[in-house]
Amino acid sequence: MVKADRSATMSRLHSVARLARTALAARLLTHGFYAGQDQIMLALGRDDGQTPGGLAERLGVRPPTITKTINRLQAQGFLEKRASNADARQSHIFLTDAGRAAIQAIEKSVKKTEKQALKGLDKKEQKQLFKLLARIEANLSDEEVAPEEEEAVEAAEAHEATEEQNVG
Repeated sequence: MVKADRSATMSRLHSVARLARTALAARLLTHGFYAGQDQIMLALGRDDGQTPGGLAERLGVRPPTITKTINRLQAQGFLEKRASNADARQSHIFLTDAGRAAIQAIEKSVKKTEKQALKGLDKKEQKQLFKLLARIEANLSDEEVAPEEEEAVEAAEAHEATEEQNVG
């Protein structure tokens, strides 16, 4: 690939990422959430009662950023902090009833954005895009593509091929 093509590809990748974030942010805002808050809410929806440090590590952000966002979500009534039973210096973050109810709206916003972004791509193209993005992510993070990601895509492809043979 020539240098100009790489530059255009990276420019397109940046543009797509920005547009995806903007589309999701607009949907989340209708439910009272700002960019980034959704990730904390979803992480707590999967594993409630995490520490701020644990959330920061899991989401790949700095602890001060998590602390600000947690405080905002707490002020909005979606989260509450509780002191740890084991270590009073440590706090754990929990969803409130309002926070648990809001998870569905967040998930719906994410799904609508995914549907909008992938409109017109068939399953095979979506899998190919996933593989390519996983490879780019691994390149940028100096890691190898996780074997379980490769295996999941390959298993889905094998399953789809079997279904196509059974139908044909």
